[in-house]
Amino acid sequence: MHNYIKSTLSMSPVMPVLTINNIDNVEYLFEALINGNLKVVEITLRTDCAIKAIEIASKKFPSLKIGAGTVLNNEDLNSVKDAGAKFAVSPGSTISLATYALEKEFPFLPGVSNSSDIMNLMNLDYKFFKFFPAQAAGGLEYLKSLSGPFPEILFCPTGGINQNNAHEWLSQKNVICVGGSWIIPAESRNYKEITKRALLASSLSK
Repeated sequence: MHNYIKSTLSMSPVMPVLTINNIDNVEYLFEALINGNLKVVEITLRTDCAIKAIEIASKKFPSLKIGAGTVLNNEDLNSVKDAGAKFAVSPGSTISLATYALEKEFPFLPGVSNSSDIMNLMNLDYKFFKFFPAQAAGGLEYLKSLSGPFPEILFCPTGGINQNNAHEWLSQKNVICVGGSWIIPAESRNYKEITKRALLASSLSK
């Protein structure tokens, strides 16, 4: 389960974080990301149509690894698993949710923002985390400092990351990829622009 998270997050330097408000023509959005050579996405559970979007993406675009974000409790995890998501992502972490994911054998990327979060989840053998909100939680310098006490831990920083600063985060040895919403401007249906942004993101190097 943990190895699945590592291999999946290693597929692209950037994981787009999508908040989908309307599923009309949503297939074009996923096609634009695939054409932009991005292989992993996080669809957040922040809208009423999020589960439907996960179902569509999972069924019609098997080459795309669909993660479900904003998973806050056991019910959310069950819902996204049933909808076809390949893994779950949380903005924070609770021991009960992290344990439940293990019991369900469902790949899970818990969110952390400090050393205590990391230590608690390490006790459950978690080694890969979403660092959120990355800039507000201490930024690049704080993330660098975590590599000392936690040399085996890898992060997907999300929050405040964009095309201009993503390379700085990716250059850190404890970063496996970054998450960001800049690839899909809010409510944008300019799919050529999305593909262009995706290509730029996918060309970033670790």
